[in-house]
Amino acid sequence: MLRTYGPFALRRTGQAIIVVLLAYLFTFAVISVLPGDPITTTLRNPDNGFTEDDIARIVAFYGLDQPWWVQLGSSLGRFVVGDLGVSLRSNLPVATLMLDALGSTLALAAAALAVAVVLAVAIAYGTQFVPARFGQGVLRSLPSLFLSVPNFVIGLLLIHVFAFGLGLFGMIDTETAWGTCFAAVALGIPVSAQLAEVLISSLDHESRQEYVAVARSRGLRSGALFLRHLAKPSALPSVTVLALIVGELLGGALITEAIFGRVGVGTLVQSAVAGQDLPVLQAVVSLAAVVFVVVNLTADLAYPLLDPRVSIASRGRTRATPPVGPASPLREEVSVV
Repeated sequence: MLRTYGPFALRRTGQAIIVVLLAYLFTFAVISVLPGDPITTTLRNPDNGFTEDDIARIVAFYGLDQPWWVQLGSSLGRFVVGDLGVSLRSNLPVATLMLDALGSTLALAAAALAVAVVLAVAIAYGTQFVPARFGQGVLRSLPSLFLSVPNFVIGLLLIHVFAFGLGLFGMIDTETAWGTCFAAVALGIPVSAQLAEVLISSLDHESRQEYVAVARSRGLRSGALFLRHLAKPSALPSVTVLALIVGELLGGALITEAIFGRVGVGTLVQSAVAGQDLPVLQAVVSLAAVVFVVVNLTADLAYPLLDPRVSIASRGRTRATPPVGPASPLREEVSVV
C-alpha cells in the first residue's frame, strides 16, 4: 500500500494546488467585470486620505492602468509567493488585515464544528441504542428539523433568550466565551444535520452485519460495541461529509458574525465589497478556497488509512473492496470476542 500511496498523495496534492489557482483566477475574472473604477471609487475618495503620490504608487504596484492580462499576471505572481498586496482602502497590508480578522472567524468555525460533531454523534448513537419507547423516533427526526431551520433564526432565538432574557452575554461585547459559545451553537446545529444523517445511515447498515450480531450474542455492551466495531467502519462516509461542510461553516460564519455583531472576516468582506477593495476580496476568496481544498485533501488522503477495505486505484481514485478472508470483520470479531 505504501508503494501506491505516495504517488496517490502527490497526485491529489497537485490537483489541490490547481484548484486553488483556478479559484484565484475565477475571482480575478469576476471582480474585473464588476462595474465601477476602484481608482475613482476608493483611491480618490477624500475620506480615505490618499495623496497623489500614494495613488501613483498603488496604481504602479497593482498595474491598475495596465491591460487586464498584465494585472492578472502580476497579481498571480504575487499570490504564488504569498504576497497578498495592500488594501486600497486602508493602505495596510492585506495579510495584516486578514490576520486581525481571521482569529475570531476561525474560533467561531472551530467551535461550531465541535458542536456539530458532538451533536451528530450523540444523535446517531441514540438512534442505535435508545429504546423506541424512549424517543428513538424523535432522535431520527431531529436532523430534518435542524436542516430546515436557518442558522440566523437559531441565532436570533439564542440572543433573545440568553442575551436579553438571561443576560449571559452582551451584544456590545460578543467576543466573550459565552458569546462565542452561543454563536457556535447557532452555526453548528444546522451543520450537524447532514453529518447526523450520514452517521445514522452508516450505523444502520453496519448494525445489520453478522459480526454485530455475534458481538451482541457475546454480551458486548453498547458503548464498547459502538466504539470498537461500529464507529470506525461508519467513519468513512462521515469524513466525506465533514470535509464538505467546511465550506458551509465558512459561509455560515459570515452570517453568524453579522447576527451576533462579531468582528471577523465577514466584516472585512462587507467593507471590501462596499469599497471595491479588490486585493482584500481576492485574498478572502483565495483563503476560503485554500481551507476548503486542504480539508478535502486531508479527508481524501485519510480514506485508505481509516478503512483497510479501501484500496487505491491505478488512476489515483479510491475504491472500496469487500472484506474477504482474514480481514473480514466477522472473522475478526469471532477471533477477538
